[in-house]
Amino acid sequence: MNIDRRSFVKTAASLGVGSVLPFASDMATTAKEVLRIGFLGTGLRGQDHLAAILKRKDCRVVAICDIDPVMLGRTREIIKEHGASLPTIYDQSEEAWKDMLTREDLDAVIISTPWEWHVPMAIGALSEDLYVGLEVGGAFSLDECWELVRAEESSRGKLFFLENVCYRRDVMAIMNMVRDGLFGELIHLQGGYQHDLRAVKFNDGQQPYGGGVEFGEKGFSEARWRTPHSVHRNGELYPTHGLGPVAMMANIHRGNRMTHLTAMASKARGLHDYIVKHPQGGESHPNADVRFALGDVVTTMIHCQNGETILLQHDTSLPRPYSLGFRVQGTGGLWMDVNHSLHLEGRSEPHRWEDAAGWLERYDHPLWKKYAD
Repeated sequence: MNIDRRSFVKTAASLGVGSVLPFASDMATTAKEVLRIGFLGTGLRGQDHLAAILKRKDCRVVAICDIDPVMLGRTREIIKEHGASLPTIYDQSEEAWKDMLTREDLDAVIISTPWEWHVPMAIGALSEDLYVGLEVGGAFSLDECWELVRAEESSRGKLFFLENVCYRRDVMAIMNMVRDGLFGELIHLQGGYQHDLRAVKFNDGQQPYGGGVEFGEKGFSEARWRTPHSVHRNGELYPTHGLGPVAMMANIHRGNRMTHLTAMASKARGLHDYIVKHPQGGESHPNADVRFALGDVVTTMIHCQNGETILLQHDTSLPRPYSLGFRVQGTGGLWMDVNHSLHLEGRSEPHRWEDAAGWLERYDHPLWKKYAD
């Protein structure tokens, strides 16, 4: 008997199967079945996800929603390159995604839209009992976070944040070491989003990865929607790259929780400086008069119930090499990703850094060992 997966999930839940088989909804999708996926947003990030999904034999892309004709054109080329059938396109209006979510032949969606669409789209998908892969940041406020929690709790679908840094190979190896007690009792953790995004936040409307000084309506890709947040908002705009991994290590919501938070921002100079010094900008360029609200370096300090402290830094508007600034420190030693080093008391030479490579290989996570290729 051939049973539609979504029908199976709804029927199983109504019969109380989940109380007997906690993972009944996951069991409904076997390795022999094809997962039918829809995409909400096919900008550069969505295109990366699309290309990855098209390589899989156990997935089929059935629908795409995007209102940017340039990005849809690039998406069609990716689908053509992979020899896949063109899915149904929803591009009629900003509300077209609502029609897409009502399809009966849809099991899951991947949401890679601008930030302000994340919560309404995720809640809309969960209301249709769909599985949701949601790009970060995910929410703008604590209220929106609770809205997502309540939406998932009332849905037969599941919400999963696509926070890729939680699965970085060194991060997962360090988490193995934390679990194995090599750092002793954890005391302090650090992370952040320290990434020079000036060429992403500005472009000339033609170069696909930035390089000019335009944003908003004249911008391309993230410069269209991300940069206006730097104009109007001052705060930790993108916390999950740094917070996700250290929260797992500190057992947040697994016997621990964050209780206090304080944050401060530096002055804002980097984006203005970029505009006036850029060959396509200058003191007379209209964007040289824009006042950016986002401080160049935002520092957030968090206290946890079990006594640990967490420090986050958001730094995307100044020249710098990429680094998420991880630091994991306990009574038995510490690891820092900036210098790729660690120190373990009783194992490392006293007062000396040790190259972390050997330890990371030794504690390589089983998932990376199995699926690295």
